[in-house]
Amino acid sequence: MFDFYYQQGNSRRKLFQAKGSHCSVGSARNNDLIIDSRLMSKRHAELRLEQDGVYLRDLGSLSGTWINRERIVDYGPLSDLDEIEVGDISVSFRSVRMMSSNEAELNSMNASQGGNAHQDADASQDKSAGPSANAARRFDRQEMSPASAGQSSTAGQTVGDFEEAGAGITSDNGAQNEEVSQANLEDADDKKFDQALAYWGRIIHEQLLFQMDLRRKDVNRMSDEQLRTESSQLISEIIRSLSSQLPDSLDRVQLSENVLNESVGLGPLEQFLSDESVTEIMVNNYREIFVERAGRLERSSAHFSSDATVFAVIERIITPLGRRIDESSPIVDARLKDGSRVNAIIPPLALKGPSLTIRKFPKHRLQFSDLVACDSVSQAMVDFLRVCVEMRKNIIVSGGTGSGKTTLLNVLSNFIPDTDRIVTIEDAAELKLVQPNLVSLESRPSNLEGKGAVPIRDLVKNSLRMRPDRIVVGECRGGEAIDMLQAMNTGHDGSLTTIHANTPRDVLSRLEVLILMAGMDLPVTAIREQVASAVDLIIQQTRFPCGSRKITRITEVVGVESGTVQLQDIFRFEQQGVNEQRRVRGYFSATGAIPTFYEELRSIGMEVDLSAFRSRAEGGLG
Repeated sequence: MFDFYYQQGNSRRKLFQAKGSHCSVGSARNNDLIIDSRLMSKRHAELRLEQDGVYLRDLGSLSGTWINRERIVDYGPLSDLDEIEVGDISVSFRSVRMMSSNEAELNSMNASQGGNAHQDADASQDKSAGPSANAARRFDRQEMSPASAGQSSTAGQTVGDFEEAGAGITSDNGAQNEEVSQANLEDADDKKFDQALAYWGRIIHEQLLFQMDLRRKDVNRMSDEQLRTESSQLISEIIRSLSSQLPDSLDRVQLSENVLNESVGLGPLEQFLSDESVTEIMVNNYREIFVERAGRLERSSAHFSSDATVFAVIERIITPLGRRIDESSPIVDARLKDGSRVNAIIPPLALKGPSLTIRKFPKHRLQFSDLVACDSVSQAMVDFLRVCVEMRKNIIVSGGTGSGKTTLLNVLSNFIPDTDRIVTIEDAAELKLVQPNLVSLESRPSNLEGKGAVPIRDLVKNSLRMRPDRIVVGECRGGEAIDMLQAMNTGHDGSLTTIHANTPRDVLSRLEVLILMAGMDLPVTAIREQVASAVDLIIQQTRFPCGSRKITRITEVVGVESGTVQLQDIFRFEQQGVNEQRRVRGYFSATGAIPTFYEELRSIGMEVDLSAFRSRAEGGLG
């Protein structure tokens, strides 16, 4: 907790008590301190309590935040003598200062040495850092005014880094010290450049919204192309009007692109959406963005300017889909135009701010030849799966989160003949089937009154009246499991679905649980007989720690014996450790078991190739 006084114009000074470690100031209703004024932005500034005092940060306001008549970005710790102006209010501060361990140690040294230790420490630090150190140390936490944003103060800014990096370096290895110093200088330059882009981006974004509102632009009626063109022109005008204040070192083109993407696109996520090497984008909060490349997670240097911009991106994604997100409904599943899956969650459930996860949909439609090339499956397994799909076997693809179940389901659908009528049912439409006779259905959440929800289970029931040859359910995760099994048992052979499970045996257990969740008071024996009759094949997809994804088992459901569903593996992946790059290695192998329905195919006069099932090692090393 901390207290401060604020005064607006000639009104009486008031005391405000911040109840937590953060206090936001602005005109919007979701701020801690609400100031209704034309000079106050919706989210103008933020006060935060840290270990050594209270800091003030500007959130990209139009009129700015000023301390001692200098415009600041981040300043602190505040003192009683600082002249603070936030918009059109003045703030006087009674800081609640918390002493750090270093300060306590210095104070004890002062007490024992007559107060000279503190002066000696300051003198030695100034001597080692040079005359610009004091000004540079204020850069990170104080101001980036138009006059100083482009100046170079890196020598002093990285004093703390130099001291820490050079603690164990002696005078005999000056070359190593120079290399460390150079690396820290480069890091400081990059950090300062990113801070300048973020700072001026917030100001230009605020002015863009102001100009749009001033010119009475109805953005809801504009197409995406019109909105992007109009915004680009306005941004160029704003940058030209601020050209005298912008630092010379600031890249105007990059600044314009950043503001445009954040205003009408997906902000810093645009670069990852266009990067084909990125398969997943994870926004933990506006400061933290992680991406997945080649199955490995890495933190990106990109970030949003505030929580509000992350929330705006989420709304920009879900609004065209008729979805909503607010405090009463803080979780939403959606999709991008290319089919990429989107999940968003906001406060109060997300404690660190709005969070966004995007699982990208590949622009290139994958074929089994692509999976064979990257050693995710062997050619013998592909030939077997082709026969299974063409002979209308009911297939469940199982695996963990991110193991590639939906991708494999898309690839399997390539084997469905064009003459079949297909109905797909999903929470958020991701499947991209190319057959001509296709109907795609998507579930719907409830509206503001809590009505109008259409769950997947209702869509599965309705699909039975649409004369489907095959039903494809994106994922069974609830009561729709019983309806899917009944459809498989009533003439809709060749249906496909996915389920979360770690092994084929776990698939059967999970199906039993899902059926019981549907409120069906059935004995376990009846459920198992229903599952054994409906499901023909289980394909287990696995994502390994190295990031590679492989089909580790193809298992046939052969029936029920003594109340237990019997399974037999047809193919499996035999792991043989990891290689020098820590990637999993092994081979695909047939178990020697011949699928029971192959005898049926032979009995009706179809030629079947049994050689693949006698082979031991299929495929190469992973």
